[in-house]
Amino acid sequence: MLTIQAEANVPTEYGNFRMIAFSESATDWMPHMAIVAENTDFSTAVNIRFHSECITGEVFHSKKCECGQQLDAAMKYIHDNGGIIIYLRQEGRNIGIINKLKAYSLQEKGFDTVQANLELGLPADDRNFSAAIEILNLLKVTEINLLTNNPEKVKIVESSNIKLNKRIPLQINSTLESKDYLKVKKDYFGHFLEDDDDIKNVTL
Repeated sequence: MLTIQAEANVPTEYGNFRMIAFSESATDWMPHMAIVAENTDFSTAVNIRFHSECITGEVFHSKKCECGQQLDAAMKYIHDNGGIIIYLRQEGRNIGIINKLKAYSLQEKGFDTVQANLELGLPADDRNFSAAIEILNLLKVTEINLLTNNPEKVKIVESSNIKLNKRIPLQINSTLESKDYLKVKKDYFGHFLEDDDDIKNVTL
């Protein structure tokens, strides 16, 4: 069972947030996080982003994915409109950074992101969003607007005790390096993605 292990106010370039660490143990050095905007109204549908860790995209600004840009856009939107980012420690769709780099190596040989994982004997996507639902329950959030393009996250909420009010798209234009990655997201995983020409003027 997850419990709150620590929390503090943290000023960021997007504004001030309350950061809360959730874990089963106080000695867990990789807890899940809730990043709560200071203007969040818990009496109405709360804007929520489930975001899985991506060290390559968020820290090192890799162009192979749009994860870092999605997190930046979510932090700006959540700060401006209130809400919570649930930051889940599920690096590389939960295969870990070592396997993720092995998958990258296979992608250099022509495998797509799904094929690379399967070639390594790993699931195409091994993430689990039950912790996000548990955190929402601990924070007493009962109704949400979900920032996502992922139909699986929508299904997870719809099958939980949390009411989904609406889905808010969170799409980033592709780059030359991320174009194939996003195509796999759309074609294999069924993500709600539009062509770049349709979203050039769309911002959160």
